[in-house]
Amino acid sequence: MSEPLTAVDTWRPVMEAAGYRCQCEGECGNAHTKGDGRCPHEHDAYAGKGQRGRWVRLMAAPADPLTTDLAAVRLPASELRAWCPDCHTAAARLARKRLPAAPADQCGLFDL
Repeated sequence: MSEPLTAVDTWRPVMEAAGYRCQCEGECGNAHTKGDGRCPHEHDAYAGKGQRGRWVRLMAAPADPLTTDLAAVRLPASELRAWCPDCHTAAARLARKRLPAAPADQCGLFDL
């Protein structure tokens, strides 16, 4: 089984707790009906037929996909989840869309 080149001591416990399967339960906007509500992607498995035919490499990342990189590296393994790249990217995109818009009184901050 493949492992990352660094931070294996953090990555491995996250993957073992997740059963080497993506832990997304719809945060990406996909209901994951084929996986009973959980993403069916498994580490080192081939995601073919409609998944652009490639190998899946799971990553350990915060449950909140908008967590900054600086905050993420400080989190213990117990606060990380297994994510496939597709779910993590889609979850971050969806979370950014759900952020409140900037207040109108701040929009002209740099207007001259």
